[in-house]
Amino acid sequence: MNSTFPAAAPPVRDPLHVPVAHLVRGGVVEGVHYGSVAVLGADGEVRLGLGDIEAACYPRSALKPVQAVAMVRAGLPLEGELLSLAAASHSGEERHLAGARRVLAGAGLTEEHLRNTPDLPFGRTVRETWVREGRPPSRLAQNCSGKHAAMLLTARLNGWSLDDYLDPGHPLQRAIAETVEDLTGQRVARVTVDGCGAPLFAVSLYGLARAVARITTAPPGTPEARVADAMRDHPRMASGSDRDVAALMGAVPGLLAKDGFEGVQVAALPDGGAVAVKISDGADRARVPVTAAALAHAGVDPAALAAFAGEPLLGGGLPVGGVHPVPALEPLPGAAARR
Repeated sequence: MNSTFPAAAPPVRDPLHVPVAHLVRGGVVEGVHYGSVAVLGADGEVRLGLGDIEAACYPRSALKPVQAVAMVRAGLPLEGELLSLAAASHSGEERHLAGARRVLAGAGLTEEHLRNTPDLPFGRTVRETWVREGRPPSRLAQNCSGKHAAMLLTARLNGWSLDDYLDPGHPLQRAIAETVEDLTGQRVARVTVDGCGAPLFAVSLYGLARAVARITTAPPGTPEARVADAMRDHPRMASGSDRDVAALMGAVPGLLAKDGFEGVQVAALPDGGAVAVKISDGADRARVPVTAAALAHAGVDPAALAAFAGEPLLGGGLPVGGVHPVPALEPLPGAAARR
């Protein structure tokens, strides 16, 4: 590897976001969602860059596929649905809780060893049932418990300490940081603490898109390919039964997609085409249609993305508008859809 790789860390600055979606009611723009969008072609070059795709940002849970690759590189032996769970922001369904218990059992551990923040299930329906039954927040129900269980298993197999597995200086977290820099191709700009308590690494949207593209184009049997295959084969284990990210992977063959809090989304195709989205106000109502528009710009057949155009805006119970990506995100006129 040459001395210029990884590249320097992305700059830490106020991001230069631009309008990426309009909230339209009755033909009038009622609101504007700002953000940034990176679309990479199969050759890895930037096909479209809106806003500030070079500034440092926190990927939040959109980084989990990269974290899972790091753990597999470190010897994590999981496959299939349990590896998908290791990269999940799960809804807290029984399959997710049972899967996390299985991972922990493989290390001879229990829920008591988890160090993630106790929470209610992320999935709305599951959460409502949980609250109705009077169940308290728990570490197992928190949406990152699969990742944390996998971290503990990885640490156990390597003979690393368990109580401090979330310390940025722990061998596990150092290995994850190295993988982040390897796959993004750039140094980490900042390290902070994610909502679940794990270290969170700041990279650019461009670097994030490049990382997921490298995961989907890796040779069969590699840690990257194992994670991509697990998530694509078990999308509901990586998210939930009624989650848009699982539906998106089901709608576009071979797509790897992962969402993150605060309006972050990544998606990559087997040929290396990839998108990374950041909605500045964190709104999911903009994240989904902007991601779909970015994928269409990347060449995905718009017909396959019709279900992701966004929820209608209602007036008196009737549709009167919606959230529409800005014209710059529309596919180029005459461009043939590749997928």
